[in-house]
Amino acid sequence: MKTLKVGIASYAEMKARSLAIANGEYKPKRGEPKVWFLSLESFAKVLSDRNRMLLKTIAEKEPESLAELAEISGRAKSNLSRTLHTLEQYGLVQLEKGQKGKIAPRALYSEITLDMRI
Repeated sequence: MKTLKVGIASYAEMKARSLAIANGEYKPKRGEPKVWFLSLESFAKVLSDRNRMLLKTIAEKEPESLAELAEISGRAKSNLSRTLHTLEQYGLVQLEKGQKGKIAPRALYSEITLDMRI
């Protein structure tokens, strides 16, 4: 697997960056963060110890359904679904349709690095 680089930027900074990219005024450089968080707090919430353990479990066990992941992880299926959708929004997991309509979570990265300016 590969490494995902994430960054912290204010809403105004992210908006300005997105507009500059859309207008062709800025081309993201190789190695820049691909995913951005508005604050260190939001980063910590999404990538809490518990959620990082969940990502590790998904990567190692490759469950074929949410029910299987719930059993392996000891987490409630309803909570897992909500957490996985959040992780999917940040590009950390992919939810694939498997056999018989089951949703199979897939970890997309084995490492996450944080790029943050003070």
